[in-house]
Formats: sequence, structure tokens, C-alpha cells
Amino acid sequence: MKYLFSLTIALAVKVFSKLFYQLELKILNPTPDFWENINVFAFLNHTSLFEPLLFSSLPNHFYFNNIHRAVLPGADITLERPIVGKIYKVVFPQIISITRKRDSSWNDFMDKVKKGSLIVIAPEGRMMRPNGLDKHGNPMTIKSGIADILLKTDSGYLLLGYSGGLHHVQSPGERKLRLFKTLEMTYERVSIAEYKEKLRHEEPGFHRRVVEDLTLRLERVVPNRRDTKI
Repeated sequence: MKYLFSLTIALAVKVFSKLFYQLELKILNPTPDFWENINVFAFLNHTSLFEPLLFSSLPNHFYFNNIHRAVLPGADITLERPIVGKIYKVVFPQIISITRKRDSSWNDFMDKVKKGSLIVIAPEGRMMRPNGLDKHGNPMTIKSGIADILLKTDSGYLLLGYSGGLHHVQSPGERKLRLFKTLEMTYERVSIAEYKEKLRHEEPGFHRRVVEDLTLRLERVVPNRRDTKI
């Protein structure tokens, strides 16, 4: 029952997005089975709490096959928000509250990473403001936590989702949601086993190499990340 309720809400958000927004979708390496056997989904270029609007970029069968196995970390301050926090908790019943520090909350999340799970994560760990920085005025960077997840995942694919940015729809701190805008989303699928081998996961420095690689990929796909268009 919980799965059906989550699926219904996710599809309702998708319908809303399709009704009020235009989607520009790109897949960098399309294959007939592109959406199959995804075990880690990394969402890059985190700019707004309303990123569930980008659900419209995922095919329906992806929801049917994966919502029940999705496990993801969610920032404690986000999950405490009265509206957005509830949406995330309903759509993802297995969302786990974490702080933005390397503390016991991250360890608790890692303990929930089991074989057969779909791990969904925003590797930057915080949202970019319209000035291109986080809320503390620091540059946006990829955090190394995703390397922990990859080390614990031996098979399947890493789905990289690159958002074009949503400041023109809703910026952090704004109450207004702008309709009839264009949403941009790009996807890339990478074999986890091949990715780990390429980045030499058994050698020291794997976490750093993952951060550097994902940073380069993000800069390649979304070169102008400061999104101030209204």
C-alpha cells in the first residue's frame, strides 16, 4: 500500500510538471535498455527544493520498477519543511534524514544501503543560490560521500542526472513558483564496475578521483551553472 501511494504521488507530480512546464530532455549515451538495472542515481546541479518537477523526465516504467527500492539521504532541514519535506517523505518512504556533516547520520544511512537498493543522492549536498554559491557563500563542490556508495555497490549502472537549473522556476528562499517555464535535464548511464575499475577503486585516492571526475562531467554538460534567468 505504501508503494502504491508513493507511486501515485510521484506520477501526480509528473502530470503537474507536464501540464505546466516544457521539458528539454537529452540522453548522452542512449541504448534500448538505458533505464534498466540502475543501482545508483546521482542528481547533479542541485538548485531548488522543487526539483521533483524534473520527475517528468523519467519514464513511467522507471517508477513502477524502482520506487519500492529507492533509498536516499535527505538533509534534515529540508525534511523538516512543512510542504516540500512531506512530499519527499511520501514519494520516498525510505528517505533517511542526515546532517551535512560526516557524523553518525551518514553512517546510519550507509547501513541502509543493501543489495538490490536504488540509491538516490545529490552529491553536492546543498543547493546552489543564484550567485553560484551555497547559502554560506562557499563555492559549490561535489562531496565524496558518493564514493562510499560506489564502493559498496558492485553491479548495475550509475545514472547521472544533470539538471539545467531551476532558479527561473523557484530559487532557494523564494515562496513563488513560476509556471510555464522550460526544464532542462540530461542523463548519462555508466557501468559501476567499469567506473570503479577506471578510477582504481582499490587504490588510495579513489574518493578524490570520483569527485574530480564528476566535477568535470558536470562542467562539461552544464558549463554555465549560475542560473539567474527569470
